Amino acid sequence: MSKQYDSLVLGSGVAGLTSALKLARLGSVAVITKKSRAESSTNYAQGGIACVTSAEDSFELHVQDTLTAGAGLCKEEVVRSYVAEAPARIRELIEIGVRFSGSQHRADGATTVSGLDLGREGGHSKRRILHAKDMTGREVERALLATVERHPNITIFENATAIDLITATKIGAGGTDRCLGAYVLDNATNSVVTFTAKVTVLATGGCGKCYLYTTNPDIATGDGVALAFRAGVGVANMEFIQFHPTCLYHPLTKSFLISEALRGEGAVLVNGNGAEFASKYDPRASLAPRDIVARAIDAEMKRTGAACVFLDITRKREDFLRERFPNIFAHCESLGINIARQPIPVVPAAHYQCGGVLVNPDGATALAGLYAVGEVACTGLHGANRLASNSLLEALVLAQRSAARIERALAVTPADVAVPEWEEGSASDPDELVIVTHNWREIRQIMWDYVGIVRTDKRLARAARRLEILLKEIHEYYWNFKVTGDLLELRNLALTSWLIVQSAMQRKESRGLHYTLNYPAPLPVARDTVIDRRDG
Repeated sequence: MSKQYDSLVLGSGVAGLTSALKLARLGSVAVITKKSRAESSTNYAQGGIACVTSAEDSFELHVQDTLTAGAGLCKEEVVRSYVAEAPARIRELIEIGVRFSGSQHRADGATTVSGLDLGREGGHSKRRILHAKDMTGREVERALLATVERHPNITIFENATAIDLITATKIGAGGTDRCLGAYVLDNATNSVVTFTAKVTVLATGGCGKCYLYTTNPDIATGDGVALAFRAGVGVANMEFIQFHPTCLYHPLTKSFLISEALRGEGAVLVNGNGAEFASKYDPRASLAPRDIVARAIDAEMKRTGAACVFLDITRKREDFLRERFPNIFAHCESLGINIARQPIPVVPAAHYQCGGVLVNPDGATALAGLYAVGEVACTGLHGANRLASNSLLEALVLAQRSAARIERALAVTPADVAVPEWEEGSASDPDELVIVTHNWREIRQIMWDYVGIVRTDKRLARAARRLEILLKEIHEYYWNFKVTGDLLELRNLALTSWLIVQSAMQRKESRGLHYTLNYPAPLPVARDTVIDRRDG
């Protein structure tokens, strides 16, 4: 079965939905999402969106905070342009109905950007985080989905997993190589649909599930990075995996983030004895950038042998905490933790992919017709460490910029070519799905043990050897059996994990999120780690 659209968007988070809305004025848009349309990393984002809206703040301060966090690897021209474009993108969100905390409403029903309640997070010199209490992502996703669902040019396909990108080279079309769409598995019917499009946009999010402990939802399996790399597109800076310092540590819950905004409101990291320790590692203490705080927690846990540390915000009134952090307060309370009276047990967990598919500042890859936006893309904004709450900002700005570039590109898009249907050949139904489950667990354990917050050459080499064996096993399994959603995610997870390890092995220094005991100092000149585009 084949479906043809002007634009194909893979992913339904803020980057994907914003891209779909921008592209819908140019023609028909198909949005592919692996689970339900609201299931995305965006939906779980608590903190907010970094944007200069206060007279006490400035673009220059936001730029400098971003450059400082990025540890010498940010592209300054990208940082400056994205920061400057942010207020216009925020106004667009407000216009479609996003209700930020402190929003002011005029008599005519319009919403202004004045009077917004601004939070502060680690690495920020000023309060500049626009938020919807501690459920910002959920509110943004709600408003975007409502707008998308009303648009006549947009069709959402749920429970569908991209198998591979379709390129002119792969189907033997001749001429300049370009992306022609994607083969997509309909998980409900186990049938493969051929989606063709003039442009394809990767908005697939990150790869947190490569690690045993993560704040990401189960869908974050590095799909976009793997799809692009198999299509011959290069990736950059994949070694920079941001570990969020404060994931809730409790046997009855998993992947629950304790927002950095708590530290912005005065929460302090303490050890099991109640002693503050972060200031021993950095003068900014609990409000240092995430890489520093995560390493401080890791070092403190190793020093004391403790399974976790604690985040103490008991100095704040209970009524304030219930109002400012209703989601966190309620979730902790359901587990018997009253955060106004008890410190919160926390551990670091894989949180954000700062590298990704190599794109220019407008989201274009080296493969004609293929774009990447949001966490899956490496634009140069984040450098070696993302500044808190710059992620949703990047997704909004990049969706706008890529749509503008796509509009120009569509005017010179070559004529359509015939794309063959998916062929299963002699593949049979999987006989032992336990192999998929076992390999999934093994990859995540390898990454956690050997490619975590603190690395060594020996650990990375061990991870590389084992991952290469697993990649061969998964490759054979993929070609011998019919595809399933779980197998496709495993295939992508393994390749993305391997790319993280290969990138980490190339960087012979400690910089930002990549800290290695073999090379504890940074090199004099910061350079990107690029794994060249290749096919297969």
